[in-house]
Amino acid sequence: MNAALGLLVQALHLALILAIAPLLTGFVRKVRARLLRRKGAPVLQPYRDLARLLRKEVVLAENASWLFRVTPYLIFSATWAAAALVPTFAAGLPFSWLADLIAIVALLGSARFFLALAGMDVGTSFGGIGASREVMIAALAEPAMLVIVFTLALIAGATQLSTVAAFMSSSEVGLRVSLGMALIALVIVAIAENGRIPVDNPDTHLELTMVHEAMVLEYSGRHLAMIEYASALKLLLYMSLIGCVFVPWGLAAPGAGLEAYAIGLAAYLGKLAVGGVLLAVFETAIAKMRVFRVPDFLGAALMLALLGTLLLFVTRTR
Repeated sequence: MNAALGLLVQALHLALILAIAPLLTGFVRKVRARLLRRKGAPVLQPYRDLARLLRKEVVLAENASWLFRVTPYLIFSATWAAAALVPTFAAGLPFSWLADLIAIVALLGSARFFLALAGMDVGTSFGGIGASREVMIAALAEPAMLVIVFTLALIAGATQLSTVAAFMSSSEVGLRVSLGMALIALVIVAIAENGRIPVDNPDTHLELTMVHEAMVLEYSGRHLAMIEYASALKLLLYMSLIGCVFVPWGLAAPGAGLEAYAIGLAAYLGKLAVGGVLLAVFETAIAKMRVFRVPDFLGAALMLALLGTLLLFVTRTR
């Protein structure tokens, strides 16, 4: 009975990730519009956009290779798998042993790699520009993310997310400067990886500034729907990761009952709502920076993560 309940909760977790990813994107857009004194699109608009794209016919360039056709499905699969590995409302699920931070970084890096290749596949100038900028951002974001993983591994003694969440929710953690540095660095990396302001503006198609949109200009129909869905899943992934590691309260323990799962689900939705509001406030209060200022922005994340790791080594050697 416990095994069947665990598999049922695992299936609910996978379905929940798919169901609320577009809702989070629509919520952030709605809050931003309200902060700017605009009515804004409905919160459910991303679902309508995805349904509209799925109904449209796919238009392919004459020189598009098989890689261009396969990439949207690879990106969606890798991003969904990475998002599903992060504990949301419960820890210790049947597949939680796969939820390793290094595996999540590898899946996201694979998705980025194929997206950059697809952007250059057709041979357009916009695709090449977007791919080069994406690789430039990844060259700083991925090392910063790996150093953050090392910091968490040194503190919790593992990179498995259920173990990290259990340790972070215990009384052994206390207040640590290294954790604060890792949190700020992770927020910066999340903003850059999702192409949010000030790194990129997901709502614009201005040729001189766009990064992600430049690589997907040649996509249409269901292919574009898969890429847009993957973008929503990526935003949900990083918010879930921050909530799981740094705000692990409310996570149902392994083998808990239905009441604990319900409390965990309510806590998880509350974390997403708070994170969405904070993201919208941040994007409203700050202007987009120039592309060549992005390395400085991500360099700060890398330096903070390195300082947090070095601080752990220094305090342990005393």
